[in-house]
Amino acid sequence: MKAVMSGDPLAYEEEERDWGVFLRRFRWRLRRAYAGLRYGKGALGDSPVIFGNSFPKSGTHLLAQIVLAFPRFGLAVDRGMGPVLTFVRQTGRERSSREILGDLKKLYPGDVAFGHITAAADIMRELNQKRVAHYFMVRDPRDVVVSHAFYIGDKATHNVHHEYYKALPTLDDRIRVSILGRQDWEGNFPDIGSRYRSYLGWLECPDVLELRFEDFITCREEFLGSMVDYAKSKGFLLRVTKEHAVEILGAAVDPQRSYTFRRGRVGDWREHFTEEHKRLFKEVTGDLLVRLGYEQDSTW
Repeated sequence: MKAVMSGDPLAYEEEERDWGVFLRRFRWRLRRAYAGLRYGKGALGDSPVIFGNSFPKSGTHLLAQIVLAFPRFGLAVDRGMGPVLTFVRQTGRERSSREILGDLKKLYPGDVAFGHITAAADIMRELNQKRVAHYFMVRDPRDVVVSHAFYIGDKATHNVHHEYYKALPTLDDRIRVSILGRQDWEGNFPDIGSRYRSYLGWLECPDVLELRFEDFITCREEFLGSMVDYAKSKGFLLRVTKEHAVEILGAAVDPQRSYTFRRGRVGDWREHFTEEHKRLFKEVTGDLLVRLGYEQDSTW
């Protein structure tokens, strides 16, 4: 997969020269070798994989910045091979389970990686067979819709839907498409309810730590502390105090280095949803907001 030099770490192409793959694998092996020299040969073998997973537009880049900082204070190595994704941005092609499983099988103990992967049964089995500190980030789906509408139309020039969104006359139209999907498109871009539900299985896994984007915004220190505690419970070897680790993680977060970052506000949907948006959203999501704990009923 050839990296796209757009500043977006989640953007990549389906094809990549073997030379680029070789260089990244070489750097990864050097990092693992250095960790062996520093901490002892075979030390990484007892470390968990650190994996940051999320529903798209739920703070993925901020989560990536956090998990990629773990090697700064403990026994972990940045894999550096790009994100593990369910869909190819440039074409909209849905990657097969075989492709995704191939990526996951390449994760060695102590590796750090991130991406968007759905809770398909075979993928869940693969991760359950590994020792993985698996973080799954969620966000209010209404804010996800608004963020998606802005991002695809304004920034995501690599995305297969960019030109379509860009041609829509108003932001209201973009939000409508982000809610309903593109039924006229030959690829797979369903409504927000269907898209979200394919990830919900992760919330039913006791070994997966659920993270909420809203908690990152409102109580960041506790949010980061829970991440450190969870990694330690999975066997992550901490080389500093928990307090220092939280400081390092906090310092690693820089929204301005995130290509997709716009506002990062909680409840931004209230400024943009029309009554029609609310009606359409409720039709396609059912009790999703109640299930996620963002509402008590459908009277919002």
